[in-house]
Amino acid sequence: MALIEAAFSLASSSSYSLRSSSPFSSPLLLHKNALPIKSFTLLSKRNLSNGSGSHYPDIEESPPNAHDSFLRRFRTKRGLSVTDLTSTEWCEKQMEFSLQLGGREMNKIMRAGIERHAKLEQEVITRVEVEIKSREDWWALKFLNFINGVNQLLSEGLTRELPVMGIAEGIWIVGVIDEIQMPLTGNDKNPFLIDTKTRSRDKLPSEPQRRNGRLQLMCYKYLWDNLVSDDFPSKKFFTFFGLNPQHILCEDLEELSDDSGIYALTLDDVVRCYGDTCKMLGPAHDQLLLRYEYQKDYSLLGVDKFEYDSDWLKNQIRHSLEFWHGEREARYASAEERWKCRFCQYATVCPR
Repeated sequence: MALIEAAFSLASSSSYSLRSSSPFSSPLLLHKNALPIKSFTLLSKRNLSNGSGSHYPDIEESPPNAHDSFLRRFRTKRGLSVTDLTSTEWCEKQMEFSLQLGGREMNKIMRAGIERHAKLEQEVITRVEVEIKSREDWWALKFLNFINGVNQLLSEGLTRELPVMGIAEGIWIVGVIDEIQMPLTGNDKNPFLIDTKTRSRDKLPSEPQRRNGRLQLMCYKYLWDNLVSDDFPSKKFFTFFGLNPQHILCEDLEELSDDSGIYALTLDDVVRCYGDTCKMLGPAHDQLLLRYEYQKDYSLLGVDKFEYDSDWLKNQIRHSLEFWHGEREARYASAEERWKCRFCQYATVCPR
């Protein structure tokens, strides 16, 4: 999910997708004989040029003040990702090194996980590239992806790789939900949130790894529930991300919005439709589900079903934000979890 969420960095060559139903194995029931529905997804490839040869940065153009918080130095006008929060929970010192020395290197296990998620996405999504010309276009594409993903969820009972965003403790947070399913029976209208984890060994993960996965899914539920229960704070969104709400969409996005039955000429039009779409939905189910697969053959190793714990989640977010706000020094992994250091690429430079 880290690289999927990294797709929130700007791109000039992006893609939309056609979402369609297909058979798939899951511990939850799916709707059958669903009709295909059009939707969009983003494939980030390179930084977005502003037409003058320069590029929009992921952080501010001006050099950061070394005394600024990590939030200001590295996440200005970006917000935090759910992966930022889970990585901080795993080891704050590793997160600190990642920010200061460069992101984690891709290894064989990580590549295998990304490939598996790509295959799961392809079961319901066919990517088609489109050209976008501005930051506003890029965000409009993300919102269109959400709108069409929700349409697919409501008509087919399943969607994958759905972008979500919202404010937690005053901080903008973005993420991408692996999978959402609607219940088939009874009066339950609360969608199930699901995340698939792949394992290089044919055994279930340790408790710290399961805890980290639970934090990720609880963050998604928190963002989802806020989206569907409150009016989307569009003014705060435009201000924080430095966007022009009256920006005229590029030709490709106008055509895509028309194909989706959306009358939208500006970014503000898309955001209004996005807010209306959120009002069609109910809160996510309190039961969350983590699926663990063996990378070698995609066999199911086990399922972790657990209940949403809002108090625990809020404490975790607040604890993480203490680090991001620079209110305290980064903490090392606890003594009983020091085994994590054996798998950390920064072990040679870490004082522990």
